[in-house]
Amino acid sequence: QDLHLPTAVPKVPSSPRQEFPADWSIKTRILFMSSQPFTWTEHLKAQEEAQGLAQHCRAAETTLPTSVQEPQLSTELRCAFQQSLVYWLHPSLPWLPLFPRIGADRKIAGKACPWAQDEALQQVLRSDWCVSFSSLFRLLKAGLCPYFYVCCPQFTVLFRAAGLAGSAVPSAAIAPTTRGFREALRSIEFSLPFVEERTRRQRNSEDGLGTDVADGLREGSGAEDAEEPALSDDDDDDDDDDESFSWLEEMGVQDEVKKPDAISIQLRKEKREVRVDHRPESLALVRGSDTLTLLNLLMNCRSLVAVAGPQAGLPPTLLSPVAFRGGTMHTLKARSARARPPGGSQDVFSLELLGPVLPHALRALTRLLGPAQRGAFRALLSTHQPSAAFNGAAPPREAVGSPPDLPVCGLHPKTLEELRQCPTLGKSAIRFLEMKDYAYSWKA
Repeated sequence: QDLHLPTAVPKVPSSPRQEFPADWSIKTRILFMSSQPFTWTEHLKAQEEAQGLAQHCRAAETTLPTSVQEPQLSTELRCAFQQSLVYWLHPSLPWLPLFPRIGADRKIAGKACPWAQDEALQQVLRSDWCVSFSSLFRLLKAGLCPYFYVCCPQFTVLFRAAGLAGSAVPSAAIAPTTRGFREALRSIEFSLPFVEERTRRQRNSEDGLGTDVADGLREGSGAEDAEEPALSDDDDDDDDDDESFSWLEEMGVQDEVKKPDAISIQLRKEKREVRVDHRPESLALVRGSDTLTLLNLLMNCRSLVAVAGPQAGLPPTLLSPVAFRGGTMHTLKARSARARPPGGSQDVFSLELLGPVLPHALRALTRLLGPAQRGAFRALLSTHQPSAAFNGAAPPREAVGSPPDLPVCGLHPKTLEELRQCPTLGKSAIRFLEMKDYAYSWKA
């Protein structure tokens, strides 16, 4: 974002709130803007950096006053900023960009990959990765890790501990998926939330035909569906094929018209199934004890690792907010700047963050920026688009229960409380966030 150019700000809701919705997508870049300088984020002293890292490892809570008068002189604020930048990653190969993995072939191409033609080295990498993956899952089951991501070249998996996203049991969301991958999950019970919700809407719409109230609801539903890509061009194909030809018998011409054979019927059903492939609607949700089965399936799935291309032999990337066996500590890249828009009389200050910004980090940062920027700032957020579907992975209504406590999972209590809520953003993700007078507005 060039601060010398006018910033295109989307319209935001007119009713500010004290908090913004839980966003489970991964952000690749965030640009904060404010009328107050961000100099307090620059040139951390060695002691402040060390203290921030120690606070992260000890899951220390930092409580700041409503307003910090001199942010540049606040050691507590600067240490908390360092703490909020930390995330954990595996594998760690400094010369390779390991996030995002979907569509990363061009960035990785041409870089040194000594394991590409060395099966023994590939086996070592995979074995080490399995140890880290198992470690994360055990931490999650024990309530010591709130969530983590498994980033593969074709899809991403979000594992969440029991108690988060409105689910009383552990869950795993996979997006995007293909028909072939969903068939590989046949030994696991899973759901397709977006597909099921659309089917439910259509059924409710059909049940309400003939009433004025239903007509009004259907118009609203149609407006909502207009924003979504259609999942099927011929929804009536779901009817039983034999029944669809019953009218021929009534006319007495059933023997003169050729009916589709079993193969044609099967091909048509398969065509309907693959329509959602590689799209947000293909998100699959696994819950409860089936998450362990999914773990074992992923660890033994050969297609999890690319066999050709720049990513060949490279295990998936694991991203976590807390330490785990084999994980490497990384920090987001932060850079502040100052500019004056054309024709403007006041400077605009900015803070740019690059890297995989995880859900808890966004909340930790906004919690610091409120007091430091006197309750006023704007943020433009770039989302890793395939991960936006995780905002629609809400548990079934009948599955929502009293969430268990996660007291020592490494997140700030307020962040934890916010991430407990059921996802409400659907297939969208927050792309604009504004704080004004300590109240939030946003646009997804």
